[in-house]
Amino acid sequence: MSHRLAAPRVGVVQFPGSNCDFDAMHALGEVMGFPTRLVWHGEDDLGDLDLIVLPGGFAYGDYLRTGAIARCSPVLDAVARHAERGGLVLGICNGFQVLCEAGLLPGALLRNARQQFVSDWVWMRVESVETSVTRAARVGQMLRIPVAHGEGCYFADAETLDALEQNGQVVFRYCDAAGMLTPAANPNGSLRHIAGICNAARNVVGLMPHPERASEAVLGSADGRVLWRSLLGETIAPADVGATRA
Repeated sequence: MSHRLAAPRVGVVQFPGSNCDFDAMHALGEVMGFPTRLVWHGEDDLGDLDLIVLPGGFAYGDYLRTGAIARCSPVLDAVARHAERGGLVLGICNGFQVLCEAGLLPGALLRNARQQFVSDWVWMRVESVETSVTRAARVGQMLRIPVAHGEGCYFADAETLDALEQNGQVVFRYCDAAGMLTPAANPNGSLRHIAGICNAARNVVGLMPHPERASEAVLGSADGRVLWRSLLGETIAPADVGATRA
């Protein structure tokens, strides 16, 4: 059995340079039917929204470094207050970079190890089901999701990495189709194959792969839907999730 909550009210933040904002709007609003609206980067009041999504793209052109200018926008102060109150925050790709830059998640996203932009399908393994976007998954479940980034190499010092491991804050890891953590399966050189993490309170999650681009089978995978179904409080992964192949 699964327990379902009311559909979350979702806000997708739009920065100058965002290019995945409407992808996220489509996946959450059109595909899942969640009440969804755009949140302009100059807004400082998020109202009654439940989930704030920081989408992929190049916020403020990624000048200085990824997320450095976006971190100073009015909406980030509102996002921080939202998170402090226990509200849900999800950063995807550039959104993950912004969350790290803003200190809402530990570590940083560095230039890919091969110094090249990577746009490809990857496998990521679910490491924790104790977040709002993974409770419908299974530990060890593999999801086929695309990536598209130039600065996706997750980095943190050894003490921070050990703390993330001990606290169960590593949410996703890059793996191969068999679930193994091989060098070839790591698209950007992320330390310990980390593809996504959460904060200690587990209400802020960031990941580099794009689940919004894997929410419909016609796109090559619907595995990303497990994240959206999790928001409804489902606690057992549907049979079609994690089994889609291109």
